[in-house]
Amino acid sequence: MQRFAGRRALVSGAGSGIGQATVLRLLAEGATVVGADVSEAGLADTAEKAGASTSLRTVVVDVGDEASVRAAVAWAVDALGGLDVLVNAAGILRSAHAHETSLADFETVIRVNLTGTFLMIRESIPALLLGRAPAVVNFSSTSAAFAHPYMSAYAASKGGIQAMTHALAAEYGRAGVRFTAVQPGSIASGMTDGSGVSRQSVGPGLPDDADFSLFPAPLLGQGFAGPETVAGVVAMLASEDAAFITGTEIRVDGGSHA
Repeated sequence: MQRFAGRRALVSGAGSGIGQATVLRLLAEGATVVGADVSEAGLADTAEKAGASTSLRTVVVDVGDEASVRAAVAWAVDALGGLDVLVNAAGILRSAHAHETSLADFETVIRVNLTGTFLMIRESIPALLLGRAPAVVNFSSTSAAFAHPYMSAYAASKGGIQAMTHALAAEYGRAGVRFTAVQPGSIASGMTDGSGVSRQSVGPGLPDDADFSLFPAPLLGQGFAGPETVAGVVAMLASEDAAFITGTEIRVDGGSHA
């Protein structure tokens, strides 16, 4: 299946987890891709996994930094010769009791997740408006609509992304640009250790007294799904198979929030 033959994609968060899986899926379906990430080592790992593909280029970006995003998107658009697909998979997770969450940690999560998504979109829109069947896929989370304790900053950022996705879909729909979002949950990725919570390298883990019974478990299968599960949904939303889908989100959580 070559749904992305001749199409050009920019994927943030491409150095690990779902972002990396999305890059590999789009390449497998014929896309030319620029993978962007703050981690040079992560991008090198993605390039290694892509093997001998000549359709992948990479660029370092800090999505929370306006100048970095402006430069990276401009470079990507030039390298690709335009832009048809933007996937905003970059994000971080910080977990703590709300009364123990520092303002710096709260603002960092908002800056990277929400502001970073906005900056990537803002800088990409001029090229997307000239693209072929242009589509933007943002990353919300099940935490945007369901209670995820100890993750108030993360939930706020993902709820903002979800609301922004709806607003942008309305604003740019008549110009032909589609905006959708995925809501991953119960996914083992670079942001989690496979348990679906935040004991990981990107930030503080759950409090020592965390009540794990508060976290819902998936109804399907054994344990948590791999990042390729979400990558498949992202590919569908970014493809012309989803030509009549915009201004909405799709939950990918194995029924955890059924």
